[in-house]
Amino acid sequence: MLNEIYEQTKEHMQKSIEIMKKEFATLRTGKVTTAIVDNIKVDYYGTPTPLNQVGSVIATDATTIAITPWEKSMLGEIEKAIQEANIGVHPNNDGDFIKLFFPPMTSEQRQEIVKQAKAMAENARVAIRNVRKESNNKIKRLEKEKEISEDEAKRALDEVQKITDTHIAKVDELLKAKEADIMKV
Repeated sequence: MLNEIYEQTKEHMQKSIEIMKKEFATLRTGKVTTAIVDNIKVDYYGTPTPLNQVGSVIATDATTIAITPWEKSMLGEIEKAIQEANIGVHPNNDGDFIKLFFPPMTSEQRQEIVKQAKAMAENARVAIRNVRKESNNKIKRLEKEKEISEDEAKRALDEVQKITDTHIAKVDELLKAKEADIMKV
């Protein structure tokens, strides 16, 4: 019963870390990645569709992303979606494809992106703490219903705290690595 709670706790905390990793991928570092446009939705015949499902998205070099739509008629919609997404660049449409030229980042931009990364990490920490609270409540409920002893409950709460500490440390480690990546010129 307690092992089940530990496993669920680990699983849910790991999901919080995975979500944070996906969010981190959308942040710009010194080198441009196609993940920057992952959250952009294009109006595809009335349906909001991810950009990478209406055309090919490739990083041609460290500062350029090229988007080639599968239907030429989508060029205008893709251009509009990129402008609305406000990712810090203007799309260049040449009639066949769209190129996004990302200028080198200034130190102010890097600081701003680090702030975003810190906010994402804090959201992950809060999610992890919420999982801990949920698990602790389950343990306290078991103790209240006399399914486990007071000592077992104490040990279980300590174990949940250890699991939490491990996952919070992982978040901090990932944030530190992302920060270094963003600040690297």
